[in-house]
Amino acid sequence: MMERVSSFLSARSSRSNSGTQSPLHEKSDSLLLPLPQAYSKSKAKLRMRTLLGNSLYRRLALWAIAIFMITSVLILKSGVRSMDNRGSQNVDVSDDDPPPGSPAEHSPEEDKQPSSLPSWIVYEHLNGYFNGLKSLVPLKNHTPEWPIPNYQGPIRSVAITSDTVPKPKIYRPQPDYKSEEYLSKFHPVEDCFLDEHNTPAPDIYAFDGLPQHQPNPAIGSYDLLGLRQDICFDRFSRYGPYGLGYGREEGGTGEGIDTDMTGASHVWEKTGRINYNSVDWGDAQERCNTRNARRFIQETDEDGVPIRTDDDKKGLTKIERKAVLVRTYVGFRWTQHVILNFRAMISELNLKSGGEYTVHFLVHVKDLEAPIWADPRVVQDILDANVPAEFHSICSLWSEAQMRLYYPGPFTAPFENPSKQDIHGVYRSAHFPMQVFALQHPEYSHFWNWELDMRWTGSYYELFDRTGEWAKAQSRTLLWERSAKYYIPPLHGSFDNFSRLVEKELEASGRQPVMGPALFPGRQPLFSETTGRDNLPKSCGKDKDPKLCGVGEEADIITLNPLFDANESGWVFSQDVTGYNTQLQLPPRRCAIVTASRLSRRLIMAMHEETWRHHHSMFSEMFPPAMALHHGLKAAYAPHPVFLDRGWDYKHIEAAFNGGRDGTSGGPGSPFDMKNEHNHKGTTWYFNSEFAGLLWRRWLGYPQMDGRGDNGGRAGQGTMRGGKAEEESDLSSGRLCLRSMLVHPIKFENPAERA
Repeated sequence: MMERVSSFLSARSSRSNSGTQSPLHEKSDSLLLPLPQAYSKSKAKLRMRTLLGNSLYRRLALWAIAIFMITSVLILKSGVRSMDNRGSQNVDVSDDDPPPGSPAEHSPEEDKQPSSLPSWIVYEHLNGYFNGLKSLVPLKNHTPEWPIPNYQGPIRSVAITSDTVPKPKIYRPQPDYKSEEYLSKFHPVEDCFLDEHNTPAPDIYAFDGLPQHQPNPAIGSYDLLGLRQDICFDRFSRYGPYGLGYGREEGGTGEGIDTDMTGASHVWEKTGRINYNSVDWGDAQERCNTRNARRFIQETDEDGVPIRTDDDKKGLTKIERKAVLVRTYVGFRWTQHVILNFRAMISELNLKSGGEYTVHFLVHVKDLEAPIWADPRVVQDILDANVPAEFHSICSLWSEAQMRLYYPGPFTAPFENPSKQDIHGVYRSAHFPMQVFALQHPEYSHFWNWELDMRWTGSYYELFDRTGEWAKAQSRTLLWERSAKYYIPPLHGSFDNFSRLVEKELEASGRQPVMGPALFPGRQPLFSETTGRDNLPKSCGKDKDPKLCGVGEEADIITLNPLFDANESGWVFSQDVTGYNTQLQLPPRRCAIVTASRLSRRLIMAMHEETWRHHHSMFSEMFPPAMALHHGLKAAYAPHPVFLDRGWDYKHIEAAFNGGRDGTSGGPGSPFDMKNEHNHKGTTWYFNSEFAGLLWRRWLGYPQMDGRGDNGGRAGQGTMRGGKAEEESDLSSGRLCLRSMLVHPIKFENPAERA
């Protein structure tokens, strides 16, 4: 999470990676198991001769040694893994539709594992991520390097399929707003522009096909969420329309000019190089929203129910508006790459969708004395010093002093406060300013919570729209249980097979499925609950098909990591629970690490009431999911594609990421336990990931240490690879081209920014 620093965390938690020092250049890792320490010479020694001198002692000792050796052999054969309370019997995939191939239960790499290193480090790095544009093949001809049946190791070469860089095509994941089908259901969409001179919002471009041998995701699925996986994006097809590849004097960013630009000019053929120097994104969004006002439900009640007006056109569906809230702060360093990212976000989510989404920045002002609610000059001075001018008009400033006014408490002592931070601070209560924003903006039905160091290589509209539609289509039946577990297609097979596995594991556990509001000692109701309002839809009635319960209902929370049971999970903040009776047991909690999520107005208003009325709160990643659990709201983890930098054994992935209670990601053995979080370092999506930044910077065209080295290699080790010379080489396959994927954290982009 953003700007989280405390002495506790730097000493005890891998969250220290979220600081300004990139994890790519760490030389050591506090999460790695330490080498065994030798006994001190001054320690008293128990001599074997003395122990065995007596015949009775000798027999007892020999029997003890024999029992120990037999027990050890049995344990080793049973496949017990450390930090996994389920042993090796992790997955039942005996149903129909098995996975497309599974490696042998014992991988030869396991024999290489040094005891002092994490288990995953023995697997070899994959090379296919770094194949480029000259190796593109259609999806039907694409053979992933991994995961595949009978995987033998990483590829060592790539076939060049073209001597030249192919041309990308315009990519529009939005609906065809001009089509007869669309216009028969919805109001017409008016075009939106960057400025008052009607400069069109640009399209992005994509390449047909994928680089040969580019790996497939280890976790999550493109097809499941409806994301295109037959196209890829290079840096210029993605960011060229927003100013990558030309100088600031032309209205660009000046970035990318020092990298390989072969064929990049194609993305400017229709629009030219757009001058962004005078763009005001607040004005652009406001004009777009005004032009398309009749398309949208303009106001909702406190539960997110649309308020209909007399001028609603009968027969045409109005659309709910959504806000994207990006948390930033005074002192954040806005680089040109950051600017590129948010130009793309606003253009794709607002201007290209006819105002369906509106992007806002929530700016944390650390000076508690600054009168940001009273003096416009103070506000302007803060913006001038901390935010690029093009984004000023979409900023909402807030401070902890304001949050104390909105939520004065009193807040009783928490069960635990390991960070020692204040309840009104952004560290423990990043949801407070979001709650206040929602109160002030009744026009929005849903709110995406987003962070500065997240990137998406494809269109933001495709990501947000498809995850929302997928969650809407999910049945509430066993949804909490499915959302508590990572979906690993190489092992679990189809999502239907995965769902059957979840059902079997639940039955075996003897636990009851979650349905409706949670009941627990000390629970306090909301106003709406005292009037008898039920948060379950009619489709969940007793006379209805359970499979259809909640199908077609918008999700109240959509997360991008599993919704795990925080109880006994080992997650450092699992007991940061405030305002509940500490003489009673902890209330039930769910959590999703990385706060990126979509929250409904109904959920945020429940959070608001719990905060101001009952004086309840929990740590930032835990409060929204826990409130959804307490009040019977619809919650879904959207299993988006997550990649690994190495070719893991499939069952090892399961043991590492679903090693918690009853085959889930929660409880004892959780991957979110501090002792287990190192497993995420080779993924593309987790706050301590090393691979995310390495892959992103290589994609941007910057040379990086490849992470190869002794004992399996780590970030910052190995050989410098990539960059202009390598990409332009006759032996190279060209610039990287990646499918849509989320990468996090991105703490810097151009290596020069680290100076």
